[in-house]
Amino acid sequence: MKLFGFWRSLATLRVRIAMNLKGIERDEVMVDLMAGAQHAAEFRAINPQGVVPALIDGDGPPLFQSLAIIEYLEERFPQPPLLPADPRGRARVRGLAQVVACDAHPLIVPRVREYLERDLDADESQRLAWIRHWLGEGLRTIEAHLEDDADSGAYCHGDTATVADICLVSLAVGYRFFEGRLEEFPNAAAVVERCMAQDAFERAHPLRQPGAPHTR
Repeated sequence: MKLFGFWRSLATLRVRIAMNLKGIERDEVMVDLMAGAQHAAEFRAINPQGVVPALIDGDGPPLFQSLAIIEYLEERFPQPPLLPADPRGRARVRGLAQVVACDAHPLIVPRVREYLERDLDADESQRLAWIRHWLGEGLRTIEAHLEDDADSGAYCHGDTATVADICLVSLAVGYRFFEGRLEEFPNAAAVVERCMAQDAFERAHPLRQPGAPHTR
């Protein structure tokens, strides 16, 4: 398998964690988003949207979008499972994951930040406020679900890591990158701490990837 991503990409982080949890070997190709490599014709031929991650597995067309890739991996490599066995549990986990991947995170990705700067003349402090607001809203929503739902456990859903925890960790990492205080969300912070104690999560951290400015 070949995974196209970027060290700082939160969406790539999600796929990397899933692959680590399942013990899936891959070659990683870094697409430098800061240098605009995602706009190159070579990468657009892999993913016309010009975003990461993208996954090539065998002779089929490249796969794209982090949650779709994770669901593909879940079907191909069902152990350990990243979704609960029961339909309601799967729906809850997918819902928590989508709060992150389909709601909060898309509002702060590089092309949105570039639009805020280039087209709306938002300065750095305004862009930072925008980012913290939307990541914080996502964390606030997750926190409410963790606090009020009996299905919450040591992790977002029960006592084993699922796709919901993968997405929560990506949100928390992004929030900290932009100087947010995760302590404002104690239940979410506790889940993130448990996740990061696992090698599969820790090894996937952006600052441990090739091209990162320093290692943790």
